[in-house]
Amino acid sequence: MSTGYETNGRIAQKRRTRDALVAAARELVVQGLTPTVEAAAAAASISRTTAYRYFASQGALLAAAHPETAWQSALPADPPRDVAERLDLVLAATTKMLLDTEPQQRTMLRLSLEAGPEERAQLPLRQGRVINWLEEALEPLEEQMSSEDRHRLALAIRSATGIESLAWLTDVGGLSRDDAVELMRWSAHALLDAASADARQGERARRRNGR
Repeated sequence: MSTGYETNGRIAQKRRTRDALVAAARELVVQGLTPTVEAAAAAASISRTTAYRYFASQGALLAAAHPETAWQSALPADPPRDVAERLDLVLAATTKMLLDTEPQQRTMLRLSLEAGPEERAQLPLRQGRVINWLEEALEPLEEQMSSEDRHRLALAIRSATGIESLAWLTDVGGLSRDDAVELMRWSAHALLDAASADARQGERARRRNGR
């Protein structure tokens, strides 16, 4: 999210400055560090005062540096209505991003595990953006499942398809990254199928009880 400072005068130059700070923060994260605004400013050869005009806090900087931050949706402009197809589109987009930024994702995972409660809340890995994209993919199920059930399903799919799963499947399970991605996709569809079957069974039970 841009600050008011960024939207007034010399916008192109300010955008380059902001991009330089974000790039520096991302590089520091890849190195295993938790960058402060001052550290990112130093790495980008930008003054501390200037850097704070773009990012008022470390949390704001970390959020901007995370790959998922700029995404509003993982679906195309005119997505299909079929839930399985929508889920595949979201999984394809998110797993590609996961592989493209794996060192940074692993660092964010480590930081989230090591951080205290207050610091952990600021880390982008815990902001649930992918869950929102999964819920969007599951929207056509609204006539079969409540919003609570769709959210629960999105959480289950996210737990089987994120950096945590990729790290375990490759580091512990010994799978190649391609095989790990395929297994994560299989798990996601298995969860979708199971939840859909439960919803159908529940609907049949309600109809029987209503007779």
